[in-house]
Amino acid sequence: MAIAKPLLSDLASTVNYVPSNYIRPSSDRPNFSEVQTSDGFIPLFDLQGLDGPDRFSLIQDIGKACQDYGFFQVKNHGISKKLIDEMLRVSKEFFHLPESERLKNYSEDPMKTTRLSTSFNVKTEKASNWRDFLRLHCHPLEDYIQEWPSNPPSFRDVAGEYCRHTRGLALRLLEAISESLGLQREYINGALGKHGQHMAINYYPPCPQPELTYGLPGHKDPNVITILLQDDVPGLQVLQNGNWVAVKPIPYTFTVNIGDQLQVISNDRYKSVLHRAVVNSMEERISIPTFYCPSPDAVMGPAPPLADHHLHPPIYSNFTYSEYYKHFWNRGLATESCLDIFKKQETYHA
Repeated sequence: MAIAKPLLSDLASTVNYVPSNYIRPSSDRPNFSEVQTSDGFIPLFDLQGLDGPDRFSLIQDIGKACQDYGFFQVKNHGISKKLIDEMLRVSKEFFHLPESERLKNYSEDPMKTTRLSTSFNVKTEKASNWRDFLRLHCHPLEDYIQEWPSNPPSFRDVAGEYCRHTRGLALRLLEAISESLGLQREYINGALGKHGQHMAINYYPPCPQPELTYGLPGHKDPNVITILLQDDVPGLQVLQNGNWVAVKPIPYTFTVNIGDQLQVISNDRYKSVLHRAVVNSMEERISIPTFYCPSPDAVMGPAPPLADHHLHPPIYSNFTYSEYYKHFWNRGLATESCLDIFKKQETYHA
């Protein structure tokens, strides 16, 4: 099998400089000296509160975080430390397998439901990103799990269990977010058709000149919500008030962010926010985002209770998620949002 582009993980250990195709233009680099470090700037919520007398106030707090930050973190989320440790372990083991074993999963075809690839979209991008990734479709699990890597031997069992639990967490969070918008608890879950769930296992090798490139440049997520697990190596940065802020990993918590589809459903009350991944010269990093999505045929649009034609006219026209994702993929990780394409004309020029 001819591989047009080798994996970064097999190149990174052989170079002591960043190859030219990874170097960003000088106007688009991480500028580490300007990044703010602000412990605790993203709210951390204890999800045990959803099952007790504080449910209402916690839901209000979650809504405020969605509105003010587009990000929040959760603990006591119902996913065991053991399963989190196992998921990080099999992910690292996979990327440490021999090249020939990993390349059995390699593909540049974005339609493949299980694929190992590199950067983002190698066919369209001008500068490559310093990451490899294994992308897995996860729902319905039984439709996809047999395609997943069979090496490491425990990979399917561990990742399958992890996907089941993160799906349960996503559904709980979407109920809470639905209520925070004043909608019925099941509204958002009901708007997603048959639902979709994907997972990316991102591998960022050490980078000899991290100031020249990105693991992933600034982007917004196309899905509904993203539930991120990261190891203890920092890398996530979020744009707040025009400044990039580094998010310090907290062991055994998840970082949750609003995706474009939730911005649409909420009729812009909640906004998806630019975020990026940077790399470092000393340590490899693993991050595992779970992308919770509508099914491709689901029709997305503002929730009718949030879009009255007088005070809050609907900002977006209806569209299918597959239509949206096609634009997102072809345009690549640009900082402008794909959402503008779907804005109603009268609001677009307002």
